[in-house]
Amino acid sequence: MDWLQYENIAYEKGYVKICGVDEAGRGPLSGPVCAAAVILPKGKIIEGVNDSKKLSEKKREKLFDIIKEESTAYSIGWASVEEIESINILNAAMLAMKRAVEGLPVKADFAYIDGNKTPDLEIPCEAIVKGDANSMSIAAASILAKVSRDRLMLEYAQQYPEYGFEKHKGYGTKVHNEAILKYGPCPIHRKSFLKKLLSKNEE
Repeated sequence: MDWLQYENIAYEKGYVKICGVDEAGRGPLSGPVCAAAVILPKGKIIEGVNDSKKLSEKKREKLFDIIKEESTAYSIGWASVEEIESINILNAAMLAMKRAVEGLPVKADFAYIDGNKTPDLEIPCEAIVKGDANSMSIAAASILAKVSRDRLMLEYAQQYPEYGFEKHKGYGTKVHNEAILKYGPCPIHRKSFLKKLLSKNEE
Protein backbone atom coordinates (compact mmCIF):
# COMPACT_ATOMS: atom_id res chain seq x y z
CA MET A 1 0.00 0.00 0.00
CA ASP A 2 1.13 3.54 -0.76
CA TRP A 3 1.05 5.52 2.49
CA LEU A 4 2.00 8.71 0.64
CA GLN A 5 -0.53 8.53 -2.21
CA TYR A 6 -2.57 11.50 -0.95
CA GLU A 7 0.42 13.58 0.11
CA ASN A 8 1.97 13.05 -3.36
CA ILE A 9 -1.23 14.23 -5.07
CA ALA A 10 -1.06 17.46 -3.04
CA TYR A 11 2.65 17.91 -3.83
CA GLU A 12 1.88 17.50 -7.52
CA LYS A 13 -0.64 20.33 -7.23
CA GLY A 14 2.10 22.58 -5.88
CA TYR A 15 1.44 22.42 -2.13
CA VAL A 16 4.53 22.27 0.07
CA LYS A 17 3.48 22.03 3.72
CA ILE A 18 0.80 19.32 3.86
CA CYS A 19 -0.69 18.43 7.21
CA GLY A 20 -2.73 15.41 8.22
CA VAL A 21 -5.45 15.97 10.81
CA ASP A 22 -7.37 13.52 13.00
CA GLU A 23 -9.30 13.55 16.24
CA ALA A 24 -9.74 11.24 19.21
CA GLY A 25 -12.57 11.09 21.69
CA ARG A 26 -15.72 11.65 19.68
CA GLY A 27 -17.48 8.63 21.19
CA PRO A 28 -16.70 8.67 24.94
CA LEU A 29 -19.17 9.70 27.63
CA SER A 30 -16.61 11.94 29.32
CA GLY A 31 -13.64 14.19 28.74
CA PRO A 32 -12.78 16.65 25.97
CA VAL A 33 -12.24 15.83 22.31
CA CYS A 34 -8.66 16.07 21.09
CA ALA A 35 -7.27 16.66 17.60
CA ALA A 36 -3.76 16.68 16.17
CA ALA A 37 -2.24 18.14 13.02
CA VAL A 38 1.05 16.81 11.68
CA ILE A 39 3.29 18.00 8.83
CA LEU A 40 5.84 15.36 7.81
CA PRO A 41 8.91 16.00 5.65
CA LYS A 42 8.28 15.20 1.98
CA GLY A 43 8.50 11.46 1.31
CA LYS A 44 8.69 10.60 5.02
CA ILE A 45 7.40 7.21 6.11
CA ILE A 46 7.69 6.49 9.84
CA GLU A 47 8.08 2.76 10.42
CA GLY A 48 5.21 1.29 12.44
CA VAL A 49 2.81 4.21 12.04
CA ASN A 50 -0.75 3.10 11.35
CA ASP A 51 -4.31 3.97 12.29
CA SER A 52 -4.03 4.44 16.09
CA LYS A 53 -6.95 2.03 16.67
CA LYS A 54 -4.88 -0.79 15.16
CA LEU A 55 -1.92 -0.25 17.51
CA SER A 56 -1.37 -1.32 21.11
CA GLU A 57 -1.12 1.36 23.79
CA LYS A 58 2.60 0.57 24.24
CA LYS A 59 3.24 0.93 20.49
CA ARG A 60 1.31 4.24 20.35
CA GLU A 61 3.31 5.62 23.28
CA LYS A 62 6.60 4.75 21.57
CA LEU A 63 5.52 6.23 18.23
CA PHE A 64 4.23 9.39 19.94
CA ASP A 65 7.79 10.57 20.67
CA ILE A 66 9.15 9.42 17.30
CA ILE A 67 6.43 11.34 15.40
CA LYS A 68 7.11 14.50 17.40
CA GLU A 69 10.84 14.23 16.72
CA GLU A 70 10.59 13.40 13.02
CA SER A 71 7.76 15.71 11.96
CA THR A 72 8.35 19.13 10.43
CA ALA A 73 5.68 20.44 12.80
CA TYR A 74 2.83 19.17 14.96
CA SER A 75 0.10 20.68 17.07
CA ILE A 76 -2.58 19.43 19.48
CA GLY A 77 -6.00 21.10 19.69
CA TRP A 78 -8.82 20.54 22.18
CA ALA A 79 -12.51 21.22 22.58
CA SER A 80 -13.83 21.10 26.14
CA VAL A 81 -16.74 19.18 27.62
CA GLU A 82 -18.58 22.53 27.91
CA GLU A 83 -18.04 23.18 24.20
CA ILE A 84 -19.20 19.65 23.31
CA GLU A 85 -22.40 20.27 25.31
CA SER A 86 -22.89 23.71 23.80
CA ILE A 87 -22.24 23.09 20.08
CA ASN A 88 -22.54 19.24 19.87
CA ILE A 89 -19.77 16.68 19.44
CA LEU A 90 -19.37 16.94 15.66
CA ASN A 91 -18.89 20.72 15.76
CA ALA A 92 -16.61 20.39 18.79
CA ALA A 93 -14.45 17.85 16.91
CA MET A 94 -14.24 20.28 13.98
CA LEU A 95 -13.27 23.08 16.38
CA ALA A 96 -10.50 20.95 17.92
CA MET A 97 -9.19 20.17 14.41
CA LYS A 98 -9.26 23.86 13.46
CA ARG A 99 -7.32 24.72 16.63
CA ALA A 100 -4.77 22.00 15.89
CA VAL A 101 -4.15 23.29 12.35
CA GLU A 102 -4.01 26.92 13.46
CA GLY A 103 -1.62 26.00 16.28
CA LEU A 104 1.04 24.56 13.96
CA PRO A 105 4.36 26.40 14.47
CA VAL A 106 5.01 25.97 10.72
CA LYS A 107 1.98 27.12 8.73
CA ALA A 108 0.45 24.40 6.55
CA ASP A 109 -0.73 25.26 3.02
CA PHE A 110 -2.97 22.20 2.62
CA ALA A 111 -4.74 19.84 5.04
CA TYR A 112 -6.04 16.29 4.73
CA ILE A 113 -8.78 15.62 7.29
CA ASP A 114 -9.80 12.17 8.48
CA GLY A 115 -13.52 11.53 7.92
CA ASN A 116 -16.16 12.96 5.61
CA LYS A 117 -16.34 16.55 6.84
CA THR A 118 -13.81 19.37 6.95
CA PRO A 119 -13.41 22.09 9.59
CA ASP A 120 -13.58 25.76 8.68
CA LEU A 121 -9.93 26.39 7.74
CA GLU A 122 -8.21 29.29 6.01
CA ILE A 123 -6.22 26.85 3.84
CA PRO A 124 -7.51 24.38 1.23
CA CYS A 125 -8.43 21.01 2.68
CA GLU A 126 -9.94 17.67 1.76
CA ALA A 127 -11.70 15.01 3.82
CA ILE A 128 -10.60 11.40 3.40
CA VAL A 129 -12.82 8.63 4.74
CA LYS A 130 -10.60 6.14 6.62
CA GLY A 131 -7.74 8.57 6.08
CA ASP A 132 -5.97 7.24 9.17
CA ALA A 133 -5.55 3.90 7.36
CA ASN A 134 -4.45 5.44 4.03
CA SER A 135 -2.37 8.56 4.71
CA MET A 136 0.90 8.66 6.64
CA SER A 137 0.34 12.19 7.97
CA ILE A 138 -3.25 11.48 9.08
CA ALA A 139 -2.16 8.21 10.73
CA ALA A 140 0.59 10.13 12.57
CA ALA A 141 -1.99 12.70 13.69
CA SER A 142 -4.32 9.93 14.89
CA ILE A 143 -1.57 8.62 17.19
CA LEU A 144 -0.74 12.06 18.62
CA ALA A 145 -4.43 12.80 19.28
CA LYS A 146 -5.14 9.41 20.87
CA VAL A 147 -2.08 9.39 23.15
CA SER A 148 -2.62 13.04 24.20
CA ARG A 149 -6.23 12.33 25.14
CA ASP A 150 -5.43 9.05 26.90
CA ARG A 151 -2.79 10.80 29.01
CA LEU A 152 -5.28 13.47 30.02
CA MET A 153 -7.83 10.79 30.99
CA LEU A 154 -5.17 9.18 33.24
CA GLU A 155 -4.89 12.53 35.05
CA TYR A 156 -8.68 12.63 35.44
CA ALA A 157 -8.54 9.07 36.81
CA GLN A 158 -6.55 10.40 39.78
CA GLN A 159 -9.01 13.24 40.28
CA TYR A 160 -12.12 11.03 40.02
CA PRO A 161 -10.87 7.54 40.99
CA GLU A 162 -14.30 5.95 41.37
CA TYR A 163 -15.02 5.95 37.60
CA GLY A 164 -12.02 3.91 36.38
CA PHE A 165 -11.02 6.37 33.64
CA GLU A 166 -7.55 4.80 33.49
CA LYS A 167 -9.14 1.61 32.12
CA HIS A 168 -11.75 2.82 29.60
CA LYS A 169 -10.61 6.43 28.96
CA GLY A 170 -14.21 7.63 29.26
CA TYR A 171 -15.85 5.22 26.80
CA GLY A 172 -19.20 3.69 27.71
CA THR A 173 -18.05 0.31 29.00
CA LYS A 174 -20.11 -1.77 31.43
CA VAL A 175 -17.81 -0.80 34.32
CA HIS A 176 -18.05 2.90 33.44
CA ASN A 177 -21.85 2.82 33.05
CA GLU A 178 -22.20 1.09 36.41
CA ALA A 179 -19.98 3.71 38.07
CA ILE A 180 -22.09 6.54 36.60
CA LEU A 181 -25.28 4.91 37.89
CA LYS A 182 -23.73 4.39 41.33
CA TYR A 183 -22.00 7.78 41.82
CA GLY A 184 -23.81 10.02 39.32
CA PRO A 185 -21.98 12.09 36.67
CA CYS A 186 -18.82 14.02 37.58
CA PRO A 187 -17.79 17.43 36.14
CA ILE A 188 -16.05 15.90 33.10
CA HIS A 189 -19.03 13.82 32.00
CA ARG A 190 -20.87 14.89 28.85
CA LYS A 191 -24.39 15.15 30.27
CA SER A 192 -26.05 15.00 26.83
CA PHE A 193 -24.38 11.61 26.26
CA LEU A 194 -25.84 10.21 29.48
CA LYS A 195 -29.55 10.85 28.91
CA LYS A 196 -30.31 7.34 27.68
CA LEU A 197 -28.32 5.67 30.45
CA LEU A 198 -29.78 7.80 33.24
CA SER A 199 -33.35 7.58 31.91
CA LYS A 200 -33.08 3.77 31.88
CA ASN A 201 -32.08 3.93 35.49
CA GLU A 202 -35.16 5.99 36.39
CA GLU A 203 -37.58 3.48 34.85
